[in-house]
Amino acid sequence: MERKFFRTGNGWSLFIPKVIIELLKIDPENDTIEMQIENDILKIKKVNNESTDSKS
Repeated sequence: MERKFFRTGNGWSLFIPKVIIELLKIDPENDTIEMQIENDILKIKKVNNESTDSKS
């Protein structure tokens, strides 16, 4: 699946289709994601909210 970036304010955004959000079991209103770059590949994964809650 190919996508293009689009301008948003001073930055760039990437549209992620609903089906991908659902497959990753991400609630975009409540969950946090982590982004990593490995060998020129952008990886996006859901952050386990339980581990961040226990640090507080």
